[in-house]
Amino acid sequence: MVDEQLSYSAKAALTERVKELTCLYGMAQIASQPDMSLEEIIQGIVELLPPAWQYPEIAFARIILDRISYTNQGFRECRQKQTAEIIVGGIPRGVVDLVYVEEKPDLDEGPFLKEERNLINAVARQVALVIERKQAEKEKLKLHNQLLHADRLATIGMLAAGVAHELNEPLGNILGFAQLAKKCPGLPDSAEHDIGKIETASLHAREIIQKLLVFARQAPPHKTHVNLNQVVEDGLYFFEARCTKEGIELIRQLSSDLPEITADPGQLNQLLVNLVVNALQSMPGTGKITVKTRFSDHNVYLVVKDTGFGMSKEVLDKIFVPFFTTKDVGHGTGLGLPVVYGIVTAHGGTIDVKSKPGRGTRFEIQLPAIESEEMEKNI
Repeated sequence: MVDEQLSYSAKAALTERVKELTCLYGMAQIASQPDMSLEEIIQGIVELLPPAWQYPEIAFARIILDRISYTNQGFRECRQKQTAEIIVGGIPRGVVDLVYVEEKPDLDEGPFLKEERNLINAVARQVALVIERKQAEKEKLKLHNQLLHADRLATIGMLAAGVAHELNEPLGNILGFAQLAKKCPGLPDSAEHDIGKIETASLHAREIIQKLLVFARQAPPHKTHVNLNQVVEDGLYFFEARCTKEGIELIRQLSSDLPEITADPGQLNQLLVNLVVNALQSMPGTGKITVKTRFSDHNVYLVVKDTGFGMSKEVLDKIFVPFFTTKDVGHGTGLGLPVVYGIVTAHGGTIDVKSKPGRGTRFEIQLPAIESEEMEKNI
């Protein structure tokens, strides 16, 4: 009789171990599927858990990861519950729960076996490993895309420089001959008007070419000591009438103790103009544009903030990609913000952008200030 009981006990223990190993093997199989998302893997693991416990018919599982819950159908909170914490990189990210929906007699840990404690801990560790692997894959893909993007930008830069140089000469001829034609005596008013349109279009095309050359780094900056406040005042002067006409409030908040920076004033003016034009185009009705300067930690900051449409994260991720634009055909070249980015980086600065749909956009440019020692040497 005793032998039969021992045999039954050994058989029951073996059955439980087989169930546990089957669960772990199933988890490994699911986690190895390359095309499955993290969410699909977690849900698959949840489905594997109840059959691995002693009373599978009343067992239900739940995995909470980053506050998102994955459960079996019919899961509910119960008194008899076994839990293991999911820790990824030393940071708690969630829990694995196993509940019995009916009361069972106490064993090693409530109604659960000691081996089941080991199993749920192993499940939590495996879930953490899956999360780490998925994060590594995501970072690898992100790095790969960044490398492709950098290569694409380099190619576009070379093409842009080549096209710009090829177009400069014929555009110069068109502009020159248009200006000569306007000086012809006895020119009819209609012809003079049309020649004026040719001249305007040529100047606009030349401006686009200059933007291409800046983007392609073919137009080196001519740097000198510059006061950013003066650049802002000079640049905003041309926008005051337009802002008043369109009902847009133009606010200056310029720091009085702003040190000089080493920069190309023409390129800084172009940077400011591009940002203000971008802000104006985001506000077809009334709105507010704030231009602010400040000095902090050996850096000078230029902030251009608007109350316009704002941008989604998808658009925000692409704003510095050349020729990307959300504007209608004929209303934007997709070069304004890439040129801004090129000017900032050419001056050893950084640019930070924050935007939300319906809540406007904020550009913050950081440029290194001239140290006082350096200024004294140059005096």
